[in-house]
Amino acid sequence: MPRFPLLTIASVGMSLLTSLAAFAQQTRAPAPAKTVPVKITTVAKGLEHPWGLQILPDGRMLVTERPGRLRIVDKTGALSPPIAGLPRVMSAGQGGLLDVALDPAFASNGMIYWTYAEPRGLDTNGTSVARGKLVLDGVGGRLESVSVIFRQDPSASGGLHFGSRLVFARDGTLFLALGERYQRDKAQDLANHYGKVVRINPDGTVPKDNPFVGRVGAKPEIWSYGHRNMQSAAIHPVTGKLWTVEHGPRGGDEINVPLVGKNYGWPVIGYGIDYSGAKIHEATSKPGMEQPIYYWVPSIAPSGMAFYTSTLAPEWSGNLFVGALAGQHLARLVLDGETVVGEERLLTDLRERIRDVRMGPDGALYVLTDHPEGRILRVTPGTR
Repeated sequence: MPRFPLLTIASVGMSLLTSLAAFAQQTRAPAPAKTVPVKITTVAKGLEHPWGLQILPDGRMLVTERPGRLRIVDKTGALSPPIAGLPRVMSAGQGGLLDVALDPAFASNGMIYWTYAEPRGLDTNGTSVARGKLVLDGVGGRLESVSVIFRQDPSASGGLHFGSRLVFARDGTLFLALGERYQRDKAQDLANHYGKVVRINPDGTVPKDNPFVGRVGAKPEIWSYGHRNMQSAAIHPVTGKLWTVEHGPRGGDEINVPLVGKNYGWPVIGYGIDYSGAKIHEATSKPGMEQPIYYWVPSIAPSGMAFYTSTLAPEWSGNLFVGALAGQHLARLVLDGETVVGEERLLTDLRERIRDVRMGPDGALYVLTDHPEGRILRVTPGTR
């Protein structure tokens, strides 16, 4: 382990304390006043590093495995053979087959969308979005009419920070949360897709009201910028706004509500430090750069999020649930508008990395554990 002078460590510590004092309302919310015990049931197991989950109208589940497999999970928990028709996936490091989303009209058109690390030759790759028609049969299914509708530009080498959550907005456009491929400064550059929220139409074309359409030197797909590595995205069930959660380095994981054309600061401002202990940011705030609505110091490594809208657990109504990889828990966040007023950490006894979380039509939360023998868990209130 590298050694650092005491003065450097002390300076970093004081910097973090100053950051926390400056925006204390954004972090370390107290425990909620109302809590309930939870029951955990294993729905399926034997998934290799599952990454994204969707529940189909017939009650079966669609799940991605990072090495490049898409499977159906039936109501008994049985796994289908890998679904045929996927394009080639680069599986290395954090890359692979990542998120999956259902078209808003899936029940009638069968279309699904997925993100993946696409190999692009000469040892380069990039986050791409493809879509295709999922044709189901009694066991599994296949993909037809597959096409790539978006490619993160430029391509990069390595296997870090692909980001990759997909979510449909109420107007039918598609949001994509992207990582900055571990190239910090490019998150501030509008000439690339690194560290950006992207907004496209379902066919990959650019909505005419995107903020940088027609601006010279800017990618027209960009919705917001200055992000690090977003692995969570969801639409607020009341306001319809996009919410995202992104990884900080050592400290500074952020919840943001990305507004059109806004700059969220990475790496210029933030609340973390480098993995070496060195300083990264100029400050914790700067004019023209947006503050997160909440952040974590130390980091929990967030991945996957879902708003809770069911009456099954009234105590959870309106809460936001966020998975934690390094933190190995499911964070329950109590909201007052866009302010986090309470935080509870669930599933801590499992000691498993949580990759994704979805609310099912039955009011249960369905959680993916990121492991070579990953599971789908059903989480409900109650002790039995």
